[in-house]
Amino acid sequence: MQSCFWRKILVSITVFFLAGSLWVSNSSSALAYDNPELLPKYFTPVVDLAKSLPDPQEEKLVQEIGEFEADTGWKLRVLTQYDRTPGRAVINYWGLDDKSILLVADSRGGNILSFSVGDAVYELLPRTFWIELQTRFGNLYFVREQGEDQAILQALDSVKGCLLKGGCTVVPGLPREQWILTLVTSIIGGIICGFAAQPRTEGQVFAWQWALIFSPLWGILFIAFGIGPVVTRTSDWLPLVRNISGFLIGALVAFLSPVFSRPSVESQE
Repeated sequence: MQSCFWRKILVSITVFFLAGSLWVSNSSSALAYDNPELLPKYFTPVVDLAKSLPDPQEEKLVQEIGEFEADTGWKLRVLTQYDRTPGRAVINYWGLDDKSILLVADSRGGNILSFSVGDAVYELLPRTFWIELQTRFGNLYFVREQGEDQAILQALDSVKGCLLKGGCTVVPGLPREQWILTLVTSIIGGIICGFAAQPRTEGQVFAWQWALIFSPLWGILFIAFGIGPVVTRTSDWLPLVRNISGFLIGALVAFLSPVFSRPSVESQE
């Protein structure tokens, strides 16, 4: 069980860095061909060719997308595909424009989600948002545990929530795997700070000069990678308290490590 959990964390790290090379604004797999006969003769914002959504779920999603568009003007569109794709035909079918967001779910790849986003959307949701959205909900482990339908629905919920708030720079919510990574970086930052602050001369209690010299390193680990991802993704105080505690414990253990390793008086005698 533990090995599986840590394997998930390792895969999440790998997927995150690989996602940096992806261009999510262009769904080339979805728009590479022109096959309009695959599209329904009637209008619907959800074209489920891969049957990823149960019928009741699809009907509810169609209704929610219609209400969201009527209230906000943002066009959300969903295309699921497997062996065949309508390709560029969806542009005319849906009338995609600068305020459109097309989610394409295709299980043939390692990540099932990709997005084609209008220019006006980038003013509220930058490219980094779409990369994180894709890697969080479209990765293999999430789909295997939650299902393709949840990958689609939760990704759309994040988009709708951010559009209603007036924009997001990161995807809201802090998955457990991501929080574990922030906790680890906080502890490592504390250990580096503790080692740097160890007294180096007789009579010195705290080597603040060395702690200051190494502050860019432990500061980046603790603040940028340990605290930053937490406060930007959730208002829950518990992960923040745990990360701060991890930093302080790591710093204290590292700072006091010479005391623990010093031979006792009795052993010397």
